[in-house]
Order: sequence, then C-alpha cells, then structure tokens
Amino acid sequence: MNQPADLPTEADVRNALYRVIDPEVGINVVDLGLVYGITIEPNEVHVAMTMTTPACPMGGMIMENARRAIADIAPENFEVTIHLVWDPPWSSDLMTEEAKEHFGWS
Repeated sequence: MNQPADLPTEADVRNALYRVIDPEVGINVVDLGLVYGITIEPNEVHVAMTMTTPACPMGGMIMENARRAIADIAPENFEVTIHLVWDPPWSSDLMTEEAKEHFGWS
C-alpha cells in the first residue's frame, strides 16, 4: 500500500531516531537496538521501543526525545505514539556492530 507523499516512511522515522541519543552511553537508540518496530498509519506513527533495563532513569526523556524527533519530520497534526515494551527483553545482541565497537566489544 502506497503512502501519501507527505507522510514519513519507515526509513524517515528510523533516520529521525538515529538523532535520539541515550545520554548514559552516548549511542543512538537505533544502534543500541532499542527500536523494536515502526508502524505508520494515515495520521499517525507508532514506535515500539524498549530500554536497556526497566530501571533506566532516562527512559522518559529518551521516549520524549524520540517522539519529538519523529514529530519534527511529520506533517502538522500527525500523531506520534511511543510504546514502551519489555518483551522481548533487551540484550546486547540487539546492538549494531557500530554500537558494539563503541564499547570495544568487537
């Protein structure tokens, strides 16, 4: 199904999320493997994401930064919803090679 030209694509949303940095580790949420899914509908986008731990003190800020990053590329009156999920639990296996190299794990 084709989307109207002014709607962001999944690639647009993912690119916006590359600008969202987890301040505790200095890596973006995509490379950390925190983004589990992106769904785009005619007037809204839903992003399923997690945190590295349920006790993450920056979780609320990271989610709000993700919402803002997507809202910045979306048309006016476009709804952005970030869903915090815990299943499956995050693990370092979800990180990109770039993120693993950042930590010296490659």
